[in-house]
Amino acid sequence: MRILRVYERYFARLIYGVFVFILFAVLALFVFFDMLNELENVSGGYTSFVAFLHVMLQAPTRIYEVLPIAVLISAIYVFSQLASQSEFTIFRVAGLNTRQALFSLFKLALPLAIATFLFGEFIGPRTEQYAQKVKLESLGATVSAGFKSGVWVKDRDRDPQRGTEVTRFVNVAGLLPDQTINGLTVYEFDHEYRLSVIRVAEQGRYRGNQEWQLDKVTETRFVELPKTAGEQRDGLAPAFRAERKSFPGMTMHSELTPQILSVLLVTPERMSTLDLFRYIRHLRDNKQDTQRYEIAFWKKVVYPLTLFVMVALALPFAYLHARAGAVGVKVFGGIMLGLSFHLSNTLFSHVGLLHTWPPIVSALLPGTIYLLFGLIALRWVDRH
Repeated sequence: MRILRVYERYFARLIYGVFVFILFAVLALFVFFDMLNELENVSGGYTSFVAFLHVMLQAPTRIYEVLPIAVLISAIYVFSQLASQSEFTIFRVAGLNTRQALFSLFKLALPLAIATFLFGEFIGPRTEQYAQKVKLESLGATVSAGFKSGVWVKDRDRDPQRGTEVTRFVNVAGLLPDQTINGLTVYEFDHEYRLSVIRVAEQGRYRGNQEWQLDKVTETRFVELPKTAGEQRDGLAPAFRAERKSFPGMTMHSELTPQILSVLLVTPERMSTLDLFRYIRHLRDNKQDTQRYEIAFWKKVVYPLTLFVMVALALPFAYLHARAGAVGVKVFGGIMLGLSFHLSNTLFSHVGLLHTWPPIVSALLPGTIYLLFGLIALRWVDRH
């Protein structure tokens, strides 16, 4: 048991030391290219300093994205060095078998998996929102989801007067960085899906407890005229009268929250699992398609576990001696392997969305394939 504790500490010191260097190098490369991309947008209030701040606020998200690749490259480099100097062979002679080595590597990957979870769930999403806010504030722009008509959201509520359910279609012209909405238009339908109210507000601010404070509201309410005795009406063209009123302010109860509207600022892949869960629940309640967000949700859940897949892929390199190839060639192969995993992870998301696969299958399939590949390779090198 003592030899196991010794080699685990030795592996941890080597892998963690190389990992810090590799992570810094890969992150610096991504930051450099991101900065070059942002320099094309520098104009007016969006200065080079603001662009650099925007890129640095996105750095935690980049760390989250490249952590598995950095772990794979680091582990491959360390094991290739150990194989070339026959150190790993000495550990095997001392009683270290393949199963024990793999289990020990899983223990070493656990802290890095926790760090990946923290960056993906807490640090990355918050700094990503700040990055988008900094950019929008400097440009004086709003977000409207890329549509000229703004973004459309379905909402449901209870009619306080009748006690029946009403359905709303809400149009938001723009979302400010402080999550204030501009150009709000609400089309409200009764329980028989007849248009009953149209509200237009210049601005809306969230007050909490699912309540919005609307400013400068114009409300048009459609009231069905009562029938007179013996009157015959066309069922397809009922008689209504329109009542129009203006209010300086109004409180509107709605299931919409700034967290739901924050999807306009951050892409689903860069949201936290909690925000994704809330938005998926909102879409389901309103009978809307949730597959893209469910795939992103399950990818976020599964992504920290890919650290264990990476160390399983790296362990076979410890069994390849120097005559099987130089260390540099093995590291290059590890880089290609990591990039192929990253690309296949993205590819399966799009393929799953296209073919309507179950979201959890689209998220688990790439990692499962690479884990099986690593275990098969490990079994082969152990026998030969």
